[in-house]
Amino acid sequence: MVEQAVRPVAEVIAAKAPDGWTDAVLHCQGGRDGASLSGGYRCGDGSWRSGLPRLWSELRSLTEALSQDHGWEAMSLELRTRPSGEYRLVASDDAVHRVTGTGRGFRAVLDPGHRLTRPGMRQEPGTAGPAGDPELAVARFRAYLERRSAVLGHPEELPPPATEDAIAGTEARLGRRLPADLRALYKIADGDHTDLGPRYLFQGNTWLSLEYLVKASTGYGAAEQPWSGWGLEWDAVILDADPAETVRRCGGHPGWLRFASGEDGNYLAVDTAPARHGRPGQVIRTGRDHNRGPGYVADSVTTLLGHYLELLDQGAYATEDDYIELLEPGRARGRRPDSGSLPDDIPPGLQSIHVIDATGSVDLAPLGAARSLRRVHLNRAATADLTPVRELPVESLRVTLDGGDLTPLAGHPHLASLELATTAPADLTPLRTAPRLHGLDLAEAEVAELAVLSELGGLRYLSLTRRQWDALLNEDRTPPALAAACLTDTDSTLDEALAWAARLGLDTGRAFRLTGNLENGAG
Repeated sequence: MVEQAVRPVAEVIAAKAPDGWTDAVLHCQGGRDGASLSGGYRCGDGSWRSGLPRLWSELRSLTEALSQDHGWEAMSLELRTRPSGEYRLVASDDAVHRVTGTGRGFRAVLDPGHRLTRPGMRQEPGTAGPAGDPELAVARFRAYLERRSAVLGHPEELPPPATEDAIAGTEARLGRRLPADLRALYKIADGDHTDLGPRYLFQGNTWLSLEYLVKASTGYGAAEQPWSGWGLEWDAVILDADPAETVRRCGGHPGWLRFASGEDGNYLAVDTAPARHGRPGQVIRTGRDHNRGPGYVADSVTTLLGHYLELLDQGAYATEDDYIELLEPGRARGRRPDSGSLPDDIPPGLQSIHVIDATGSVDLAPLGAARSLRRVHLNRAATADLTPVRELPVESLRVTLDGGDLTPLAGHPHLASLELATTAPADLTPLRTAPRLHGLDLAEAEVAELAVLSELGGLRYLSLTRRQWDALLNEDRTPPALAAACLTDTDSTLDEALAWAARLGLDTGRAFRLTGNLENGAG
């Protein structure tokens, strides 16, 4: 089955390739409920063109075939294709997978049962009632379909309605009731995917059937799966994107029910467990690109449909190949703009600061005014002194250190994740006494003695370059409690990543490999 399923994927990649291409690579995380992909084409002039054609149905067939043949609920695969027609597939269970959306190599999950503590679970819950209105949602949805039909020149086919029993069964499997407005829409159609493919009714996202809503919300790809959460942002604060505390500040939550998919690992979800000022049934963005936290979209599906109608009325849309793209105006929600320096006034309630492209060293002393500061990220910006961080409840720190003095972080009671770059060798010894430190990224740091890492008993996630991993593994000094690890070299292949993961103790012997040629077939 796999041999038959991989060929159409390679055929589409080759058929849609740009002129002058020399090879193409597809990275995919997938499972029984679908797949997400990344990759692109390399051209003869050495340039890289990211983005691949839509392969939703072809990848679904391939991941289903791998699931059936190998019993994998989740998997990672890499397909390399050449203009000659040659292709090579490497696939394994999802214990090793490409870190999509960041260009940061591969991640290996060593302890799939481990879960990190997420502050969002401890937040005060919301008490307001839902903003959605099922009758209004149905009226807006029907009007939305009529307007789309007028634009396209024909009505759009949708699946049959879901029955009341099917909806109730879905809610039983979820352990949560769907918001009333979304529930009402499923009585019109069970998603938007037909035999001809999805219609992408939710602004480039395909509306999931009840079956796939359950799988996306509770199975592979759901917030509770360890591969999607491992990283330095799993329990970092989210409140810079949500100053009103409408959404819980965590990377995922079982109350986030994913009802629409961008087919790239990202989803629209209805939030049935909002934070203090949220509304049950509010719509958020979650998934691959939202490990730092969800993106707030609307207070309900009802409101979201109203917004779609407004965009159509304004003519804010484009059409291509029988699809409609709604054109959203650029909007930001409550986040202090990235800047090359600290702001002149530091609000006492500031919880996150992001400085990017600073000229000269950034003095962090003014941050002392923000007694609730939880996240400090300096991107392409350096500081020479971390002393101001010592007295602040910072949980997530990303910094280029001009020098290598980590002494101010010794014994820091809150620091949970550190992403460090340096301009001089750093001594990691002070980190031994940071009691909550569980995530560490040293890929851009020069470290005086990597062996110190073996003394970090609470470290659960470690991100290093291939050279750094080789040095650590050759000395057998890996941290004792690692639950996940990252190999950051972007040029690594899945084969190389599997070999690295085997050195970490993972059983990679069940990996599947297949070569073939579009002219001759697979072998």
